[in-house]
Amino acid sequence: MARPSSTPWLDVSIPLSSAMPHYPGDPVPEIKRVQALEEGAEANVTHLSLSAHAGTHVDAPVHFFSGRAGIDELPLDATMGRARVVHVPGEGQVSAEALRAHDPRPGERLLLRTRNSDRRWWELPFQESFAGLTREAADFLAERRVGCVGVDYLSVAGFHEDSPAVHRTLLDAGIWIIEGLYLGEAAPGDYELICLPLRVAGSDGAPARALLRPWTRG
Repeated sequence: MARPSSTPWLDVSIPLSSAMPHYPGDPVPEIKRVQALEEGAEANVTHLSLSAHAGTHVDAPVHFFSGRAGIDELPLDATMGRARVVHVPGEGQVSAEALRAHDPRPGERLLLRTRNSDRRWWELPFQESFAGLTREAADFLAERRVGCVGVDYLSVAGFHEDSPAVHRTLLDAGIWIIEGLYLGEAAPGDYELICLPLRVAGSDGAPARALLRPWTRG
């Protein structure tokens, strides 16, 4: 029987800051202190202004389909439970062939560790060359009926791929998308995943905190 490990949790989300990269066309994140104790205020208060798709976040079906579920309708077990981190190396994009080697299973929560996680990407300017899924890779995951896919940059689709088509293929297949992970400290294998986006009514996505710890058998 499988059981969660007693080892510490690994935080695989990135810190939100005004300096973090954002996807071109999205609002520039602004996180600033608007009331400060040292300036005579009664409390420290921080103002947040950012896209629903800033930093580590989850995409909802309504992101690309009008009338579909918003992020507040996320089934809690879609992004919580047993998950598998797989390593997809290489300088190009994530292809269907690369994913086929890992034999994705129906309903599986699949987290893709690519070259993006070789560095602390959130401390660098936006990189158009980031690794993401090709359209064929999205088709393959839809055919395999995985339950959730997580990627280690700001979009599941490569920058020069057909991003709307990749998103629509996954979301229309009932696959929830986690974007903006950092998997540099997560070795390939099975984990317990907790990833919960903010419960923003009707939103097309929301920032999330994502945690992993090894899944063991006992």
